[in-house]
Amino acid sequence: MTTSLAASIRQNRDGINIHERDHFAGMYAAGKLAAEILDEVGPLVKPGVTTAMLDDFIRERIEAAGAISATIGYKGYQHASCISINHVVCHGIPGGKVLRDGDILNIDVTVIVDGWFGDNSRMYWAGKPSRKAQRLIQVTHDALFAGIEAVKPGNTFGDIGHAIQRFAEAQRCSVVRDFCGHGLGRQFHSSPNVLHYGRPGTGPKLEPGMFFTIEPMINLGRPETKILSDEWTAVTKDRSLSAQYEHSIGVTETGYEIFTLSPAGIYAPDFSS
Repeated sequence: MTTSLAASIRQNRDGINIHERDHFAGMYAAGKLAAEILDEVGPLVKPGVTTAMLDDFIRERIEAAGAISATIGYKGYQHASCISINHVVCHGIPGGKVLRDGDILNIDVTVIVDGWFGDNSRMYWAGKPSRKAQRLIQVTHDALFAGIEAVKPGNTFGDIGHAIQRFAEAQRCSVVRDFCGHGLGRQFHSSPNVLHYGRPGTGPKLEPGMFFTIEPMINLGRPETKILSDEWTAVTKDRSLSAQYEHSIGVTETGYEIFTLSPAGIYAPDFSS
């Protein structure tokens, strides 16, 4: 980070980075690439494909764009994406797993463009997902946007978590509590932790210039998770289906901007095909 850029990013009293308006352009560039990759990988998701094949495509696409994968080398991780299937909550490792008809999966991609991080994940399905899987995917997508709609100056991070929790639990689903969203910008992870549950009016207040992810993980069963022996993969303890959507967000003077919207206009789950 250049000295002038570092000086223009201040921290508030809660230790959260506050960015200038001209920093939004860097976040849009990084978010656009992450979202484009998720647009392009979608048609490749089908029965018979391995998760390693999907990750290879993502890695090659990042390199072709002249960008950097934020996950390759991160704490020893060696893949350009996390791919989490069925009861895997997050941090699924790409490999030889062959997708079967009806599998649902989250693909999570983070890229670095000119020093800015774009972090985005989305749900996909191989073949025809079950009705309960479709319902979970839709609830998770809508829960994310319930949280996003709570983003405006003067609201709190507790308001975001409460909106997500209230929506998901009203649909008889549970919110994972072991993982959360996070601040980002010129860093992959920074303050604050963005919880996907909570009480209204609690936590730090939102201020213009904050950048962070909202990325709820919603389960059909109970919220508890466990980490497998690979020390990355998190699964539901009761083996119930889990889903996740994630966007990178910037707080503005009047509300929010989403850095990772689909350039192809893929804004919601579509089970018609």
